[in-house]
Amino acid sequence: MILNGFASPDAVDAIRGEIEQQHRVRTWYSGADLRVPGEIEAMVSAGIEAFGAIDIVINNAVVRHAAPVESFGSERWDEALAVNLSSAFHTIRLALPAMKARGWGRIINVSSIYGLRAAPNRIGYVTTKTALVGLTRAVALETLGGDITCNAICPGTAETPVHEGTINGMVASGSSRDEAVQRFLAGKQPTGRFISADGVAALMVFLCGPDSGDITGAALPVDGGWNIS
Repeated sequence: MILNGFASPDAVDAIRGEIEQQHRVRTWYSGADLRVPGEIEAMVSAGIEAFGAIDIVINNAVVRHAAPVESFGSERWDEALAVNLSSAFHTIRLALPAMKARGWGRIINVSSIYGLRAAPNRIGYVTTKTALVGLTRAVALETLGGDITCNAICPGTAETPVHEGTINGMVASGSSRDEAVQRFLAGKQPTGRFISADGVAALMVFLCGPDSGDITGAALPVDGGWNIS
């Protein structure tokens, strides 16, 4: 297993140790900067050399910046395209030949509810997450006929450290936690609760398994009914 992301060495070692202990697999960490295609290529090449092939790709990298279109800086735009969209393209194009040679592969692109509907002041996020769904469909069409699938997952608002900080701020101002969560999610998930990260992970596990071979090119919402509200 190859892990990529930004974290302290101690945090990376802890995550690797937990995965290796629970699942009895060898893990390798790459700190590749996904804004740089050359670093992505080096990461994938090293992974293929170490493991022989990359059977499963999960593209989950993201940057966010909130601003109106006219105030959205060009550097922020270029970064959103590079991290949220182009990194997925590069990873797929580099891993796919070995998948085709082995006759098996699973690609999961983590889009968003904002890949299915728009929102103001999020031009970079909405554009790249929508394009990621298009990338998913195009790759799925190009890999039909073999046991290779490409799907997108479109989560709603999940409980993350950033959102937790906002909720804690509301609680510090006098709201109960339940009230804070309801206010934060107003107009979003009709369920009125955060999306479970474990639920998203369970869907990924299913899509990577043997019973999901007929699901490809799908954009699967995990959004508490937000997309249909």
